[in-house]
Amino acid sequence: MNIYKVGKIVKGTVTGIENYGAFVSLENDYTGLIHISEISYGYVKDISNYLKIGDIIYVEILDVDDELLHLKLSIKNIKYNKKNKRKPKEIVETKTGFKTLSEKLPIWINEKMAEINQK
Repeated sequence: MNIYKVGKIVKGTVTGIENYGAFVSLENDYTGLIHISEISYGYVKDISNYLKIGDIIYVEILDVDDELLHLKLSIKNIKYNKKNKRKPKEIVETKTGFKTLSEKLPIWINEKMAEINQK
């Protein structure tokens, strides 16, 4: 049974980076290679500028070898580093705001200056 199909986008984990490409581990003991030419349409000098070992990414399947459990992969046509982005919490200003800082900063500066002068 073919689990992976050409053109399908799946999630994997980057397990290695070489000059010629990045290795990706997928489910069901499959591994894959993203050749450097499949990283970006532009010139890729260093794959580490795009991927890091341990990154969980989305990849597009270009070719499947079910005997070897190996896939040829690409990220240049997809948004490979989609994250579950949560809406950031709204920052609510407190009533005291920076008042504490403005009160304490001169004290901290004087304490540090005294410490420096004692050395």
